[in-house]
Amino acid sequence: MERKIQSLASLGTKSFTAYLDEVSLRNGKISKRIRIDHPQAAAIVPFVSDKEIIMVKQYRYALERETLEIPAGKIDKGESPEECIKRELIEETGFETKFIKWLYTYAPAIGYSNELIHLYMGRDLEKVETKIDEDEISSLEILTLDEVIGMIRNHKIIDSKTIIALAFAGGMECWSAGLLGNKSSKPKTNLFL
Repeated sequence: MERKIQSLASLGTKSFTAYLDEVSLRNGKISKRIRIDHPQAAAIVPFVSDKEIIMVKQYRYALERETLEIPAGKIDKGESPEECIKRELIEETGFETKFIKWLYTYAPAIGYSNELIHLYMGRDLEKVETKIDEDEISSLEILTLDEVIGMIRNHKIIDSKTIIALAFAGGMECWSAGLLGNKSSKPKTNLFL
């Protein structure tokens, strides 16, 4: 186990704080670790039909390009993951969902951040009167699951929360056949080759 000795430096922003910590390793040696204290987030696969979902296109500064992703956002203080994702779905797509189901919670950057992302799927969507957050979202796209799987295979969709949520929403065995282009019932070790 590693034990924090002290924080040597920190950088705080509205959304997270990054620390440079001095730590004692299991073997007694001293080292440094970067740690990001990040709020939790939630994401949703919004089904408009059994085979179609809504995705959002937005510019990601760190990648210097637009990405295609499922709707998602940070959980506000005092907000549950379910409340967050219902709010984010409306803000990013203009739709609300009557049904959500939790799929999975994972740590996207386990080596340096405490962020957790709660993944959901939603059905029974209804359009609501609202203005989509144009500061974040450049466009909405309604795509079939087959189109999305093709975009993942061709590395056009590279967002981890999107890929993981879609795998759970569609069922791993169902995805295996679609991603690998065969209907074999043999278990696959890597769904995304």
